Amino acid sequence: MTRATYLIALGSNRPGRHGGPAAAIGAALAAIGGVVIASPVIATPPLGPSIRRFANAAALIESDEAPPELLARLKRIERAMGRRRGRRWGARAIDIDIIAWSGGIWRARTLMVPHPAFRQRDFVLRPVARIAPDWRDPVTGLTMRQLERRLTRARPMPRRAAADGRGP
Repeated sequence: MTRATYLIALGSNRPGRHGGPAAAIGAALAAIGGVVIASPVIATPPLGPSIRRFANAAALIESDEAPPELLARLKRIERAMGRRRGRRWGARAIDIDIIAWSGGIWRARTLMVPHPAFRQRDFVLRPVARIAPDWRDPVTGLTMRQLERRLTRARPMPRRAAADGRGP
């Protein structure tokens, strides 16, 4: 395979072998290698049942691996850093996901690229839009900056039924 560029997302909300969540992200980036640029680490509220805040970041990396091979390597790095499978959205020492790649769309039983949920996740889009604002989602054709703005733009509050004459 020729050299490919990947957008990856990283998150942590539990201390692990390398220290706190932000240190875990730094250690994961060092283990991954091929980093072209990494976003600053941001603190975000938990998704799901976890009560701990997350440290999240994104990175643009280069690799000769096809998406399934890169995914397998990322999962090995997660395990080596103390990641254990468990409750969905629970506390974790590190989580590394492939968000997109320069090859466009990859569909297999065990991997879908672009990541199927990234467009609805501010904790992914915010750091990704900082490092690759003009990267286009091959599904929607929108840039990462446009996807982030769509997700985070202010929306008007719904009108109350009583205020618009439909309520009591």
